[in-house]
This record gives sequence, C-alpha cells and structure tokens, in this order.
Amino acid sequence: VQLQASGGGLVQAGGSLRLSCAASGRGFVGYVMGWFRQATGKEREFVAGISWSGGTYYADSVKGRLTISRDNAKKTVFLQMNSLKPEDTAVYYCAADRRQFGTTISASSDEYDYWGQGTQVTVSS
Repeated sequence: VQLQASGGGLVQAGGSLRLSCAASGRGFVGYVMGWFRQATGKEREFVAGISWSGGTYYADSVKGRLTISRDNAKKTVFLQMNSLKPEDTAVYYCAADRRQFGTTISASSDEYDYWGQGTQVTVSS
C-alpha cells in the first residue's frame, strides 16, 4: 500500500488544520492506521491511532485537541487538529500496521509497516 499525506500548513496558535492520508494500491483493509510526528531535532513520536473498526488511541499530549478518523470506503484516514499549540509544530507522518483486523493500536513506530512522505505543520505563537 502507498500512503500520501496532505493538509499541512502554517497556522496561528489556537487554530485548526485537518490532515488527510490517502491509501492506494493493494492493502488497507483491516489495517490499523497511525499518525506520528517528528519535530526538528527530536525523535519521531506517536500521535494517534485507529483500528479498522474505529477504536482509537491518543498520546496524552494531544487528547481532547486532535481527533483521528477514517473512511474505509475511500481508503483515507484523517487527523483533525484543533486548539493547536506551537509545540505541535512538526512533520506529520501517517503509517499503516498491516496486521489484519488487529484491535491493538501500537504507539511504537516499529510496529508499522508502511509510511507516507510526511506533511509539515507549523504553529506560530
């Protein structure tokens, strides 16, 4: 499966953005999908994940502000980002865990098999 992330940009603190991750090619059915981010000089970190059936899991730092969702018919995953903070500035990556119909959402990047190219989110203060 190939993943294409989009929707990043520059936004003021308190603003909103909606990221999309479109999947193409073979695969996607049953996959757990995740969003990760990497700020300059920092390690990649887990943001949110969603199972095929819609179960979700969030990093503590984004709970209540970011919402992950998916449209399985359109093979697309979304990350709605509200109340953005300067510390949310990073390159955001979508990723797919190809275990079929798994219900466990891992926060470890090692568990994800496919990655998109990343989209830059910059939040100004």
